[in-house]
Amino acid sequence: MIARRNRMPCEGEDRISTVTGFWLEAGGQDRWFDKDAGFDRDFRERFLDLHMEVAARRCDDWIASPDGALALLILTDQFPRNAFRGTAHMYATDPLARHYARLALDVRHMARVKPKLRLFFCLPFAHSEEMADQELSVLLNAELGQPWLAHAEGHRDIIRRFGRFPHRNSMLGRTTTAEESAYLKGGGFQG
Repeated sequence: MIARRNRMPCEGEDRISTVTGFWLEAGGQDRWFDKDAGFDRDFRERFLDLHMEVAARRCDDWIASPDGALALLILTDQFPRNAFRGTAHMYATDPLARHYARLALDVRHMARVKPKLRLFFCLPFAHSEEMADQELSVLLNAELGQPWLAHAEGHRDIIRRFGRFPHRNSMLGRTTTAEESAYLKGGGFQG
């Protein structure tokens, strides 16, 4: 059980269904993962305040339901990648996303959402720069099949090779090694 630490509960079902409904209606992987400034702006305008509530841990009680867990994952893992694209803030809630993902997996929420949405229980681990998380990502994505398994294996291979995602270096103020630079200039994964 999650410690409440004197937090007010985040008003639930309507807000959860607004998040999950928006994400489902967004139209699938083409819309979810494309770099589309209009979509990013709409997503940010609609959900910035709720993202901040979730980041402040005011909605931890949502983890009790599969759809609530999904909403937490969308708001901590996917939302920042759209709303704060190109900045270090894209990754600010990644540890919280992994926390929620682990809790959700422990109670088997992933199996209780629509198949096309199960990926979002796996992505927090694919986005991690920790090898153990990458291995878990591959294991989880194996259940989903292709193309998700290949995507997870590609992420794991980058972490295995570099210990981090080189395309994040400039945003995070890290020095890019010569090997990383060659990889990126050669068409390596750009995020």
